[in-house]
Amino acid sequence: MADPLTLYTYFRSSAAYRVRIALNLKGLKPDYRFIHLLKDGGQQHSDAYKAVNPQNLVPTLVDNGHAISQSLAIIEYLEETHPEPPLLPKDAFGRARVRQIAYAVACDIHPVNNLRVLQHLKRDFGATDDQRTNWQKHWIALGFEAIETLLAQSPETGAYCHGNAPTLADICLIPQMANARRVNLDLVPYPTLLRIEQAALAHPAFAAAQPMEQPDAE
Repeated sequence: MADPLTLYTYFRSSAAYRVRIALNLKGLKPDYRFIHLLKDGGQQHSDAYKAVNPQNLVPTLVDNGHAISQSLAIIEYLEETHPEPPLLPKDAFGRARVRQIAYAVACDIHPVNNLRVLQHLKRDFGATDDQRTNWQKHWIALGFEAIETLLAQSPETGAYCHGNAPTLADICLIPQMANARRVNLDLVPYPTLLRIEQAALAHPAFAAAQPMEQPDAE
């Protein structure tokens, strides 16, 4: 019998949030291991966790003894090993469009706003909490402006980012919307993103993956 899936996660991590959504959409129920990114100097830096993920980041998925890090790699792995329901369209252009939106979040907005960057700004550059919040708002707003335009102008946009079923694009967008709300970014300029967020959070897979619905939420 195969070992169960194990997900190392932290409730507030948007990257882990993405993977939780994907797992829920696929109907998969992993064992959860909670890694608190602030307690004990950051539990992701422990020797035990470093043996699982040398990057000291969450999430990490372990399947049959194989550890996989990086949320997009994990989601693509789940897509290949559990293809239903699909998270990518069947056509090449559709897949490229979905990845374009997903990468706009995961490769452009998220990396400059994650915890270790914010800690670096404070520790090594003396940035205040307000300055770090403004930093996050700047990069999120810059990215959201482009994504809003892309979605609002495209006939491919439906109830979700691409058509009327959730895809990888929504999996990346919704956690970033939660991050935007956490720093009190004004979301009024992004009506298409707000509409898609409302549709997604009405879906049980997205609702159950929300940070405050997790056992380690605080």
